[in-house]
Amino acid sequence: MSTPARKRLMRDFKMLEQDPPAGINGSPQDNSIMLWNAVIFGPDDSPWDGGTFKLSLQFSEDYPNKPPRVRFVSRMFHPNIYLDGRICLDILQNQWTPVYDCAAILISIQSLLCDPNTNSSANSEAALMYSENKREYNRRVRDVVEQSWTAD
Repeated sequence: MSTPARKRLMRDFKMLEQDPPAGINGSPQDNSIMLWNAVIFGPDDSPWDGGTFKLSLQFSEDYPNKPPRVRFVSRMFHPNIYLDGRICLDILQNQWTPVYDCAAILISIQSLLCDPNTNSSANSEAALMYSENKREYNRRVRDVVEQSWTAD
């Protein structure tokens, strides 16, 4: 069954395969174009450098008119990421527009790693530490990076 959402996701996937953004990888699961697995590599020259962080993206038949549900599968310590992996990011909520594709979503999340919005925190401990004790925050991030190497 080919629906507008499925056609768009196939297009998104082809574009991601043909011209993948640096440090980003994403593809549908074998059995469903509506469920994707993705990996974001921590940006170079940042506390996230060297990390490989897994995400899941769940699309509805309303895509691209509605954003996917995106969450980190990898454990994260970040002001805008809830403990269950959900991401507090405006383009996944009230600033969504159908112009965004899978690559744009993943690029935005990768960029969020180094540029958190502490005014809209999902993890108050991380937000407070980021604002008041950047050295300890960076140490906690490095712990998460190291865990990303061994996590399933």
